[in-house]
Amino acid sequence: MSDLIAVAFQEQELAFELRAELAKMQKAYLIDIEDIVVATRDEKGKVKLHQAVNLTSAGAVGGGFWGMLIGILFLNPLLGAAIGAGAGALSGRFSDIGINDEFMKGLAQNFKPGCAAVFILVRKVTADKVLEGLSSFRGKGKVLQTSLEKDREDTLREFLEAQAQEGPA
Repeated sequence: MSDLIAVAFQEQELAFELRAELAKMQKAYLIDIEDIVVATRDEKGKVKLHQAVNLTSAGAVGGGFWGMLIGILFLNPLLGAAIGAGAGALSGRFSDIGINDEFMKGLAQNFKPGCAAVFILVRKVTADKVLEGLSSFRGKGKVLQTSLEKDREDTLREFLEAQAQEGPA
């Protein structure tokens, strides 16, 4: 079962830096992330979700491959690739894996302009090593919501909110 963690920052750059740092840790097998999204709210109040994976592009690539393969069977690989890429892009555009987009947008509507949050869906984590690796974020964020057990959530809150000033939400 995966755990959801939502952390808000007053500066958008910190949210993107956290996502990059967690991606490095995933490559080192310290954390297994199912989905990670940065939600930002600009000065005009518009909320934007920055997905780690572009589903439209992934769908187009996968669809193009399968379309070309099927096209080879029917002696027209280019037409098959084109149709497959179009169908894959369309299905990718309307797919939603991981964290619910409406949930993230609804939460981000309450942010002050210029703020951001990182939404992380975690399968497994080596908590002590991940917190150690995220020491540069100590006191810079605010935990908005988690599905962690109470003691693990409290540890995360103490770490991220230590010496924190007024939160972004």
